[in-house]
Amino acid sequence: MGNQYIIGIDGGTQSSKVVIFDLEGNVVCEGKEDLKPLSLPRQGVVEHPEDDLWDSLVLASKEAMQKFPGNTEEIIGLGLCTIRCCRALLKEDGTLAAPVMSWMDERLSRPYEHEIPAVKYVTTSSGYITHRLTGEFVDTAANYEGPWPLDKDTWQWSEDPEVIRKFKVPRKMLFNLQKPGSIAGYITEKAAATTGLPAGIPVAITANDKAVEALGAGLLPGNTALISLGTYIASMVHGHENIEGAKHFFTNLAAVPDKYLYESEGIRRGMWTVSWMIDLLGEVVVQKAGSMGIPTEKYLDMKGSEVPAGSDGLMTILDWLAPPDEPYKKGMFIGFDGRHTGSHMYRSILEGTALTMKNNLDAMCIELDLELENIIVSGGGSNGDLFMQIFADAFNLPACRNVVNSAAGMGSAICAAMATGIYSHHEEAINNMVKIRDQFDPDKDNVELYNRMNEEVYKKIPSFMDQVLKKSYPIFG
Repeated sequence: MGNQYIIGIDGGTQSSKVVIFDLEGNVVCEGKEDLKPLSLPRQGVVEHPEDDLWDSLVLASKEAMQKFPGNTEEIIGLGLCTIRCCRALLKEDGTLAAPVMSWMDERLSRPYEHEIPAVKYVTTSSGYITHRLTGEFVDTAANYEGPWPLDKDTWQWSEDPEVIRKFKVPRKMLFNLQKPGSIAGYITEKAAATTGLPAGIPVAITANDKAVEALGAGLLPGNTALISLGTYIASMVHGHENIEGAKHFFTNLAAVPDKYLYESEGIRRGMWTVSWMIDLLGEVVVQKAGSMGIPTEKYLDMKGSEVPAGSDGLMTILDWLAPPDEPYKKGMFIGFDGRHTGSHMYRSILEGTALTMKNNLDAMCIELDLELENIIVSGGGSNGDLFMQIFADAFNLPACRNVVNSAAGMGSAICAAMATGIYSHHEEAINNMVKIRDQFDPDKDNVELYNRMNEEVYKKIPSFMDQVLKKSYPIFG
């Protein structure tokens, strides 16, 4: 096949990344642009300011293309993945009629209300960016979660009049739907001039960001689960059926056509909490890391490794962003005494994350009658050896991480490889493009401690503390 390359776009909550891969999944170059802080104009409203999703993608694309060492004619396709659970309101020409609503916006828990006369189309972040790149009014069926009139069995809009009335979006305001691994359209000359991306290359349909990440991590139906360490931390397994009404998980459309992704309850503002902790510890930590010539996160991992498993009894509950139906929930540290330092707090956050996700994933697997054999951990947090070992110990399972931990970018590239016919099936693409970096095996002593800590104490904290938080919420909000 000669020298050929694929672009994988990963539009996240905190940044837009554009990664150029070769056909074996090696990163050739990349560009990244941080998103602006979210706009919070009033209670419950959370928006991406101005045209930030597009503007950040433009800058990241230009950076990636400037670094690309090959000929642009060798780039054969692009896969596009954006933040899920966003809502974009577009004018007739496809430009924004209002800022894109973040997944944290309370309006997204309710059906669309037609309050802006100029709105012609209602779509997702992926629908909006797809249109900006191709000029087409098409979107992936697999990025519509929440109050949309989607039939998850057919992967098309519902034709039931009652469903359409319930969700208040007439068909003429909705984009046409396609399945992952198909071609949405081609980069227009206008988009190419703005972004630096090659004009005329096909743009492949992907899915919601977690489903794309799962594909890029090498997850297919079986006895493996993925823990995705992002602003929202989730755990997922693949399946074959659209399971409705489950108690401990919900069913998403997968990045593999006609497959499904079962997702447990997660942690809102998950890895944000780690960043918050670093900011809280302040310049002293940054300076110490700098004096050693290592990143701040690596320094904290080193110091956290000096703290015994269990953090000398300091435990963290990770409710830094309360769910809409339980607004009284709060994040908390429990068990402080004179032994504890900032390193204890840091390790306790990592342990709380692992134990919370273990409990959530256990509940899902019991309901699915699924016994796991190992876990994959993806996202920037997986770079930390301490965090990986804590996951292995908390789950009592081998924990793997891949060479490319930007799994959403890799998943986008795999979708583009399928759309352009490079690989004939997803297993072939994964076998050629996804590579395991290393594996962390459980430490018996830590497994026993975490199990006792979890079963005897950690699981029970919310049932006690919720009563206190319900009383404090009317006072402090």
